[in-house]
Amino acid sequence: MRDPALLAVAAICCILSFSWLALAMDVHWQQVRETSIQTIGVKRMLRVLAVVALGVSLSLCLKVDHGSMASLVWVMLLALAALIVTFTLSWRPRVLAPLVAWIPNVPRAGVGASS
Repeated sequence: MRDPALLAVAAICCILSFSWLALAMDVHWQQVRETSIQTIGVKRMLRVLAVVALGVSLSLCLKVDHGSMASLVWVMLLALAALIVTFTLSWRPRVLAPLVAWIPNVPRAGVGASS
């Protein structure tokens, strides 16, 4: 029973990772957070979080199976996660907003600024 739970957590980590990688790009960031810009520090932090989540997912896969099977499962999880995040960004990008809700809004120039 432990193996399916670990694989489910690995899949969630892959989805989180691809979501954070996508949100590190300006285009996707603006799709999710329409009234804010993204700083370089936030981009770096999102990329680091993505790499850590990928590492966790790989280590969980390695914990469940031997190396050759774990790497195959991990690559399949990567493909599935990329597909899920792609469809989410094209269908309802605001669904990813809770993943970056802890980052404060920085208003874009000209948006909401009174002159």
